Amino acid sequence: MRSLRDLTLKTEVLVIGGGAAGLVAALTAAKRSKVLLLAKSPVTESSSAWAQGGIAAAISSEDSPAQHFADTIKAGRGLCDERAVELLVNEAPRAINLLIEWGTEFDRTDGRLSLGREGGHSQRRIVHARGSATGAAVVEALFTRVKNHSNIQLVEGPEVIRLLTQDNLCAGVLAFDSEHEQSLWIRAGAVILATGGASDLYLRRTNPVTSSGSGIALAYDADAEIQDIELIQFHPTALSDAHGSAQLISEAVRGEGAYLLDAHNQRFMPEIHELAELAPRDIVARAIHKQIETTGGVYLSLRHLDSERVQTRFPSLVEACRERGFDFAHDLIPIAPAAHYTIGGVRTDLRGATNIDGLFACGEVACTGVHGANRLASNSLLECVVFGERAGHEASKLVALHTSLNGSGIKDVDNSLDFVLQVSQPEILEMQDQLKQIMTNEVGLFRSQAGLISALTKIAAMRESLNRATQSIKSLRLKQRLQTAELIARAALEREETRGTHARVDFPKEDPKWQRHILLRQERELCSTR
Repeated sequence: MRSLRDLTLKTEVLVIGGGAAGLVAALTAAKRSKVLLLAKSPVTESSSAWAQGGIAAAISSEDSPAQHFADTIKAGRGLCDERAVELLVNEAPRAINLLIEWGTEFDRTDGRLSLGREGGHSQRRIVHARGSATGAAVVEALFTRVKNHSNIQLVEGPEVIRLLTQDNLCAGVLAFDSEHEQSLWIRAGAVILATGGASDLYLRRTNPVTSSGSGIALAYDADAEIQDIELIQFHPTALSDAHGSAQLISEAVRGEGAYLLDAHNQRFMPEIHELAELAPRDIVARAIHKQIETTGGVYLSLRHLDSERVQTRFPSLVEACRERGFDFAHDLIPIAPAAHYTIGGVRTDLRGATNIDGLFACGEVACTGVHGANRLASNSLLECVVFGERAGHEASKLVALHTSLNGSGIKDVDNSLDFVLQVSQPEILEMQDQLKQIMTNEVGLFRSQAGLISALTKIAAMRESLNRATQSIKSLRLKQRLQTAELIARAALEREETRGTHARVDFPKEDPKWQRHILLRQERELCSTR
């Protein structure tokens, strides 16, 4: 056993997470505060860096923030916070200009920003970079600026074990650096969670393995409110590999005219929705899933598109197809839905503040209300910029008001977190795989009361088994996954309707009485609110 009080650091603003939201929050807070940016994996391996598509912004003369607002509200199926959506769409053009100022080079045609169209959008408003590698371009530009900022200290590797709170005030974190076998006690005047979502709880996902839902579990354990966590978005079109990760095929491909075909080479989306292949993601994903079950497969066809245009606009897709032995110009591309985005998360207000003083959240880990029950394509990177900036600004404002956590409870915290540093625990990996199977089969695209109760029973048994195991960093990681998985299943069981990304086979229609949010909090029973 080893004490976890090895090294103490102090900063004014602590940002946890190195994706787009965390980087923007750090850069904004650093204008007036000292910032420590803590990333458990290399910044270039974040979900943001994997993001394709682009960033939605009404910047053309044929478009307007009002139209962007209407499209977002329509996709959100009655659960959007209209104030948050209004803020998002009105700030979108400025967010694009900010990213350009900070070094992102977006694609242009004749000197003007090139605009694509994606599912659920009534206009071409998707700003993109490097064809469909927008996320990588944005993250690289932001990261370059972060590395060169004198007010930002970057620490890669340590992962947060616990948020330190006292009297409803978050004043830092306990973290552990596996590589150096060193624990960190980090004091901070304000803490910003930007840890991403929970897609890696599923067998097929379009995100890196770090999308484990750890930030949601950390916040819940600290008594933060978790909102609408049952809402998990599955991207309709993804190639997959043998390891469970799925190569995302951007919605923009369908925006440029690609077709979805069933096993009989017939289009099926025109009969399901007026926007056909460009219907909102929840509708397309469920339609594909049903077609796979009925006909045995679904394919993306680009054969009728101009091949030079495809190679220029979607070079990463062309390369992914080539690696898997497909020629996009002649072959049909087999696809299936994959876990892609966590819509619910840590509840925040328009400033990024949670119900815990000094704790902010932004990006995918947060629930700002902009996405409602189904996220509109390319609103996620936009949310990272708009709300990452607001969280960074508000956190830096609050720094001077916060006092440090006193030392009275630290000894108890340290003792509870002692663990064996080096231990072989193959059963942990087995349990993690079991959890993914449970979530995919029973808390996936289609859900039922029986399946959700079964999932909760199995998760509870796994947690009990884990409590008897040797405590290690591996077991702590799995505990976080199990906590987030339980929250998703609990909320999914509570919502007795089908709305947006949440589909209950035993409640197949939207129910007006469920046009409300589901809140989970450690110290309270599950509740819902309008």
